[in-house]
Amino acid sequence: MPRRKTTMTSIRKTLRNTLLLAMPHVRDPHFCGSVVYLCAHDERGAMGLIINRPLNINTQDLFACINIRGQPDQEKKNGPQHLFMGGPVSIGSSFVLHSYTGALDPDSSLAVTDDIALTSSRDILTDIACDRGPSQLLISLGCASWGPGQLEQELCSNAWINGAADKTLLFSTPAEERLDLAAARIGITLALVSMEAGHA
Repeated sequence: MPRRKTTMTSIRKTLRNTLLLAMPHVRDPHFCGSVVYLCAHDERGAMGLIINRPLNINTQDLFACINIRGQPDQEKKNGPQHLFMGGPVSIGSSFVLHSYTGALDPDSSLAVTDDIALTSSRDILTDIACDRGPSQLLISLGCASWGPGQLEQELCSNAWINGAADKTLLFSTPAEERLDLAAARIGITLALVSMEAGHA
């Protein structure tokens, strides 16, 4: 039987809904020590959110800034949530990574998996403010993006380690524990990682 050829297309299919862990030698202040959840990856490039950098602002601050009125926090099931620095691109825009069931609006939402989506509409922020939003969510300002072939080059140059993602790590794990937990699931300790390229 002939050996199956690995194509860039097959590689890209494995990268959506996965994590990128910045290697210890990455010094770019935007990505040093970061965990990125990849929401999209195809021949046009890649896009994701940094999920372990909470900002010193919360949803209450965001809603006030963009004039969204909702229920008082004391009446909500959950109080204000911290926003995250999702990346250096589109800093003025908000992105909501969330669980979902049913249909999505194709104009404002991207289905990452069968039950995880990325939405960038004002409507979802209004729903969150009124306590009728998704049961699991992470709101970021800005995102991370790569042009065609750029992420592959960075992986080959050992800037990132690629690993599996799941909803527990995305939505339930404390932000400060996400990098170490994601690394442990791959079976590594980042501080001891060699400079050799590789993928998990």
